[in-house]
Amino acid sequence: MEKASNGSAALEMQTSELDQPAALRKIISVSSIAAGVQFGWALQLSLLTPYVQLLGIPHKWASLIWLCGPISGMLVQPIVGYHSDRCTSRFGRRRPFIVAGAGLVTVAVFLIGYAADIGHSMGDQLDKPPRTRAIAIFALGFWILDVANNTLQGPCRAFLADLSAGNAKKTRTANAFFSFFMAVGNVLGYAAGSYKNLYKVVPFTMTKSCDLYCANLKTCFFLSITLLLLVTFMSLCYVTEKPWTPEPTADGKASSVPFFGEIFGAFKELKRPMWMLLIVTALNWIAWFPFLLFDTDWMGREVYGGNSDATATDASKKLYNDGVRAGALGLMLNAIVLGFMSLGVEWVGRKMGGAKRLWGAVNFILAICLAMTVVVTKQAEDHRRDHGGAKTGPPGNVTAGALTLFAVLGIPQAITFSIPFALASIFSTNSGAGQGLSLGVLNLAIVVPQMVVSVGGGPFDELFHGGNIPAFVLGAIAAAVSGVLALTVLPSPPPDAPAFKTGAMGFH
Repeated sequence: MEKASNGSAALEMQTSELDQPAALRKIISVSSIAAGVQFGWALQLSLLTPYVQLLGIPHKWASLIWLCGPISGMLVQPIVGYHSDRCTSRFGRRRPFIVAGAGLVTVAVFLIGYAADIGHSMGDQLDKPPRTRAIAIFALGFWILDVANNTLQGPCRAFLADLSAGNAKKTRTANAFFSFFMAVGNVLGYAAGSYKNLYKVVPFTMTKSCDLYCANLKTCFFLSITLLLLVTFMSLCYVTEKPWTPEPTADGKASSVPFFGEIFGAFKELKRPMWMLLIVTALNWIAWFPFLLFDTDWMGREVYGGNSDATATDASKKLYNDGVRAGALGLMLNAIVLGFMSLGVEWVGRKMGGAKRLWGAVNFILAICLAMTVVVTKQAEDHRRDHGGAKTGPPGNVTAGALTLFAVLGIPQAITFSIPFALASIFSTNSGAGQGLSLGVLNLAIVVPQMVVSVGGGPFDELFHGGNIPAFVLGAIAAAVSGVLALTVLPSPPPDAPAFKTGAMGFH
């Protein structure tokens, strides 16, 4: 481990170049990149699960498309984090990876948006689902998009950690602003997804093989990539990095440790606080991911009583699409609450006695909301039964109840998007790894649960005669356990002590 220790020390040596955290305006500028990234994520979460079913993938297998996200996250973020910690480019350590990620997003958006058109040109029959070629093009674009987003997000958060220069309060503030701009991106993405005539802004998006739903999806992605490229260009031109030079060892050579040796070394050196953080985070995401994956599908199927299968009637498909749009509206309300809560995380955390108490408390809110989906679903089913299978959707009180759940979930989501990453930056002082690698390790606690849900979610629901409720109930249980562990085993970080010794570079 001697070489590993030297390699880690090399990452910490240049802290003296920036003794004070960067100006808040620079932190806000870098955080704004999250708005562009999250615009695309919001479109994925609200529109793509219904879209793949319209292409002909059965509901119970739709979750497998999402398997690419956690797999790419498990591999890409640690690797990108490791190399961004050690990048010697004249443009800095983090900025080259952020630019590369933005470029990959552009390619991915083109493939996803034009999957139906490309598939039709390659021989797909529009009246004979599944449209296998379109699904293959879509899946390829989806994988590239997840790789690109993971290439972007890890270095962005590490960039913020560098800018915070080891100050715990500044670190929490930076992650809160990152969460706030994620909420801004969510609002824009969900608002775009809920507007059914957006394609008229770009009329050429509707083609013979790309109907109204597909054209709206295509237009939304065009808007998202425009926003991402704009905020990325502005932020990286305004906030620059000094090139990093590795410190030579005693023999005059720069220390070097293979990536897997470094990451296994990081796991070996993790202290109890970081292990507890990984466990709580993993349970937290077992709770979150089923709802994030199937929230709009739940609105279309269980709440509105529609069906997206290729063999469904037009009336049933219309109900489903109405439910998906209502779900996108709910997600927009969720994002608004998330944004306001993100700005108040620091203040609320102080009032509640610390970050771990806040995280534990909101996990119980998450558990209650997921359990309440059972109540809303039963009310919708009772209405359809009493009205002979209503073809006009649920009554207003049921829709209002569902939208209220979406909005309230913005509170725990704001904490999920900020507190774990801030704690990882603070706890990583004892891990022997750079910020990029430490955040990559934390990402493993997020993507492994996602892989479990992606593989098992659909078949698990099918065991209970289909639908999304069984996975939501399992998520409620996981959220409650996560809350208990956050309150009992997760240590409290120091309020304002230096958070870490990462190589915080000089910025201009």
